Order: sequence, then C-alpha cells, then structure tokens
Amino acid sequence: MSVFSATGDMIKKRNMIWELSKTDFKKRFAGSYFGMVWMFVQPMVTVLIYYCVFQLGFKANPPSAIDAPYVLWLIPGIVPWFYFSEAVQAGTSSLYDYNYLVKKVVFKVSVIPFIKNISCAFVHFIFIYIMLAVFLLYGYTPELSWIQIFYYSVCAFALIAGIVLITSSIMAFFKDMGQIVGIAIQFGMWITPIMWDYNMFGEKIVPILKLNPFFYISEGYRDSMLNGVWFWERPFETLYFWVVTGIIFALGTKLFKKLRPHFADVL
Repeated sequence: MSVFSATGDMIKKRNMIWELSKTDFKKRFAGSYFGMVWMFVQPMVTVLIYYCVFQLGFKANPPSAIDAPYVLWLIPGIVPWFYFSEAVQAGTSSLYDYNYLVKKVVFKVSVIPFIKNISCAFVHFIFIYIMLAVFLLYGYTPELSWIQIFYYSVCAFALIAGIVLITSSIMAFFKDMGQIVGIAIQFGMWITPIMWDYNMFGEKIVPILKLNPFFYISEGYRDSMLNGVWFWERPFETLYFWVVTGIIFALGTKLFKKLRPHFADVL
C-alpha cells in the first residue's frame, strides 16, 4: 500500500467511510443520558481550568505583539489540540474497535483508521464554530484570514492520518501502544506552545520547538484568528510541515501494508 493507493482507497470508498464515520460519531453518545452534551463539557471545563490557572492565577498574558485577552489567545491553540489528541487516541485503537471488519476478506482494511479521524473531525468543526462565536462575542469583526482555519484543519487531518496508520498497526500486535500514545499525548501538550508563549525560551530554543509539526498547526490557528498572517507568508514552516507529514504518512502506509496480512490473526 503506497501513499497514492491509500489516498485512492479513501476516494473510492468515500461514501462508505462517510457513513461509517457518522455511525461512529453517533455511537459514541448512544445510551448516554445527556448524549452530545458530554462532547462539549470536558473541553470547556479544560479551557476554564487553564484560564483560571494561567490568567487569573499566574496573571499570564499573550505575547506582547498580540492585543487580546489571554483566553482569546488560548482558544485557537487548544481547539486543534483537542481534535489531534482525541483523533490520535481513537484512531490508535480503531482496528480493535472494527475487528469484525478486519476479518472480512473483501473489506479494505486501510480505510478503518480514517473513520475515527473523520468522526473526531465532526466534533472539531463544531468547536471551530464555537471559537468563532466567542471571538464575535468579544467584539471581533470577522476577517478574511479566518477562513484559513479550514486549511489548518486539513493539515491536522493529514498529520493525524499518518500517525494513526503507524500506531494502529503496532497496537494490533502490542496492546500497550494505547497507553504509550496516551502518555505521549499528555507530554506533547506541554511541549507544544498552547498555553505558553514560545518566545519566552529565547532564540536558541525556538527552532527546536518548531521541529514539532503540531507547532505549525497551533500557531497557524492563531495566525488566522489573531494575526491575519497567511500560510504562504511562512514558506519554510509550511514546506517543513508537509515534508514531515509526508514522511510520517509514507512510513505509516508502508508499515500498515507490511502488517495488514496478519491483522485478522491477532485481532
């Protein structure tokens, strides 16, 4: 399975993927008394906690170049992280969740990791609209650069897709992979400048922080919502992100292809 064949499978099976993704989205809240309410409660409580700790407690402020309340600087950075963390963890266990499809000889197993990604993307787009509403409530006038949020959402989708192809393949044989991914997600949140300004570490450390591909996404959301900076104005960062994401996706497709014949035996 090459990068092109994996993409081709998605295109050919797009209707099936779409229907399975919608079913997966609905299934997550089946049997819950409050249903979809829980989808919003935890992220909003998380934002509230960080707001209280960092702005009210530590008196944290956005970078000096940004004239906005801390909460408006925090939200564009943390909204894509909610999507990334949820989709990576859900996608890692996707082969286990859909093991009945894995065992079907005629089913394209390669599309399964994308189902969770799209399911989580439904939630993500709802949060994007909430983020836009918060900015409007604070008196911000919609800017053309806001539409760029959807470009960075595609960036997040592509990065997640590559990572999940790797992690889901490994977890089929090594169940502890789910726990490792969970720890990595927790660690990754703190090494990504979501709640803190990366300039505080000085010029020598910033290039190291930028090696994290999610740095491009979180800062891209802020560029779109607060700075009015377009992605082509950061050509080197954009090129680096897509090269790294392409490498991750290529490694993921190669590993998935190598291990796929054995999935049905171990699941």
